[in-house]
Amino acid sequence: MAEGEADGVRILFWGTPDFALPSFRALLGEDHDIVGVVTQPDRPAGRGRRLHESPVKQLAREEFIPILQPERVRGNAEFMESIRALEPDLSVVIAYGQILPREILELPCSGSINVHASLLPELRGAAPINWAIIRGYEETGITIMRMAEEMDAGPILLQVRESIAPDERASDLWTRLSELGAAALVETLALLEAGVIVEIEQEHKRATFAPRLTRGHAHVDWTRPAVEIDRLIRGLDETPGAWNQHGEHPVKLFRPRPDPDYAHDALSGTVLVVDATDPADGILVAAGEGAVWIREVQPAGKRRMTATEWVRGRGVSLGDRLT
Repeated sequence: MAEGEADGVRILFWGTPDFALPSFRALLGEDHDIVGVVTQPDRPAGRGRRLHESPVKQLAREEFIPILQPERVRGNAEFMESIRALEPDLSVVIAYGQILPREILELPCSGSINVHASLLPELRGAAPINWAIIRGYEETGITIMRMAEEMDAGPILLQVRESIAPDERASDLWTRLSELGAAALVETLALLEAGVIVEIEQEHKRATFAPRLTRGHAHVDWTRPAVEIDRLIRGLDETPGAWNQHGEHPVKLFRPRPDPDYAHDALSGTVLVVDATDPADGILVAAGEGAVWIREVQPAGKRRMTATEWVRGRGVSLGDRLT
């Protein structure tokens, strides 16, 4: 972006994953000047553990926008001087990956705003999309808020609601909310410039939390009812992926379909059916109440495949247990 090309708000953009890309692109398409991008440092990933740039960094590089990648922002005097020199009017923060201290939030003359993927004050935290599905929400949405030092607790500027389908997967909802967030962000900036937004304090007593997902969260407990297991697996698709042990090796589980009324007397986690009438059904696994069809899997060290392929490759057999 050439100097002087834009004469709108000078924005410092903070973001890391692909969820932030639609908003980043939307700002590039508006009359705003993105003076810099702050994103997480390059991290090793994949089998070769090679360093990978974040999706936000890749787009910033393509657009010739200055990039900052501090390991930590809190207490980092050199970083503070770098962003002060950019003279931003506003910080826009979307899934950046660190909690920002007050001195950073208040550095731009118009403060800092955040695009959050829930209807705050519900589902504050790092993984609101996943937990909305895991907990059985029928509705979620996007909140644009003015940022405060306390996590996701600032005043609400704009909210947009979005229904969650009964068979919704986190990966699909992630994509839809990222686009919804971009549109809501553009609308919010226009309303802010017009001076017509009324900031609404959150009802803090109603706050719920969506903590960062761990490997423990992603482990499937087959003693739970089929409907809960279905929500867990869908809520963890595609990343990090729900998993179990199959023998000595872990396997990730995808595309579930619950059968809450299926009667059985098997131990939880037992594979009840491997030769379904419709191969697309995959395998049927015993839950504490009912059973769950698993239609796709990813065994350790292998590609994601249909459960039927896994059966045909002798990866799993009738009577095996997922633990």
